[in-house]
Amino acid sequence: MFRRERSIPLRGSAAALCNNLSVLQLPLRNLTHFGVVHGPSAHLLSAAPEGVPLAQRQLHAKEGAGVSPPLITQVHWCVLPFRVLLVLTSHRGIQMYESDGSVMVYWHALDSGDASPVQAVFARGIASSGHFICVGTWSGRVLVFDIPAKGPNIVLSEELAAHPTSVTDIASEPAQGQDCVADMVTADDSGLLCIWRSGPEFKLSTQIPGFGVPCTSVQLWQGTIAAGYGNGQVRLYEASTGTLHIQINAHARAICALDLAPDVGKLLTAAEDTFVHIWKLSRSSESGYIEVEHCHGECVPDIQVCGARFCDPSGNSFAVTGYDLAEILRFSSM
Repeated sequence: MFRRERSIPLRGSAAALCNNLSVLQLPLRNLTHFGVVHGPSAHLLSAAPEGVPLAQRQLHAKEGAGVSPPLITQVHWCVLPFRVLLVLTSHRGIQMYESDGSVMVYWHALDSGDASPVQAVFARGIASSGHFICVGTWSGRVLVFDIPAKGPNIVLSEELAAHPTSVTDIASEPAQGQDCVADMVTADDSGLLCIWRSGPEFKLSTQIPGFGVPCTSVQLWQGTIAAGYGNGQVRLYEASTGTLHIQINAHARAICALDLAPDVGKLLTAAEDTFVHIWKLSRSSESGYIEVEHCHGECVPDIQVCGARFCDPSGNSFAVTGYDLAEILRFSSM
């Protein structure tokens, strides 16, 4: 069971975008960072465990070429083996900052040359894999940036072209030194999932076809892909083969966010039906298949949920954002 904790006030509400919440826990400093986007700006907050906001920072999208301010589409902390970077995506490009947002270390402008006049240009979907940061784009390409141990000498090392439509989300997990292990998954507006093996050159391992519904959010845990779709379904696949393990009719409306607590295998799902559910994933010792148990359901009434994330790797607390809601809601286990 979870109980409502003290909310964290925002200077503005969250935009009506999927995956519109990023959380970075700093156990040594007993702090948690939260990131939310709205329009041309991103709100960064630091909060103590009691929910008391200690600092707020506002970042704006780099202008680039154009007459109107670009809209930010996502903010996400990428935890690399040797540093943590904050990544912002927008309609103009990709910005990378030091973890507290104080210094911009890299700016990559999006090339709109192939876009038709009526086609939106944007980046969306952010994940780190090893010493790379991967960012999805409107064209279906995934940009792979090679990140140095320090400094701004970031290089666009590769472009992955496997998606026919816009990338929606990217997830990864450490390969733990194993060769030929699929450790990154990308999703798009057609529902197609592409599974990759990262390295000096990323290799496409498996593709899981869509079924006419966008995949809005993905997560990867111990070789299992959790994918949330626009029809409210959650599907669990084997990353190495693309085999479907389980299909859950989890929500009545489109799913807007998934998250996984890696220490315990808890899966958080949030959707436009105002519900947040928590599920326990485990692998059967007999069959090797994934098993699912429903642990908790939380209704956030009269709110269009936009983002939801666990606040710790054990899944003992989570946070929720909503459109036109000028606060971050927090819940913790009793």
